[in-house]
Amino acid sequence: MGWFSSSKPEHPAAASRQGRTKCWESRDAYFACLDSIGVVKAGEEGKACSTQAVQYKENCAKSWIEYFNQRRVIADRQKDRLASASTYSAGASNRTIS
Repeated sequence: MGWFSSSKPEHPAAASRQGRTKCWESRDAYFACLDSIGVVKAGEEGKACSTQAVQYKENCAKSWIEYFNQRRVIADRQKDRLASASTYSAGASNRTIS
């Protein structure tokens, strides 16, 4: 691109309420499909959820997809940690201090 290029930089349009809703619905459908086959990390499902994945990618901004996918993995890890902490605290509360 030169100094006097006529092309305009691309700026993503702000998401409308309808656009956000459509994104969230397609994300939820895709993640439900992943849950049904036991996959946590998006993209590791092969062709199993291809229809939902296409809709997800069409309806959500790339930055949103990256965020949602990262949050899904983090939430799964937190679930395991919280279960371990709960088990540990339950065992600790059963002990008496003498």
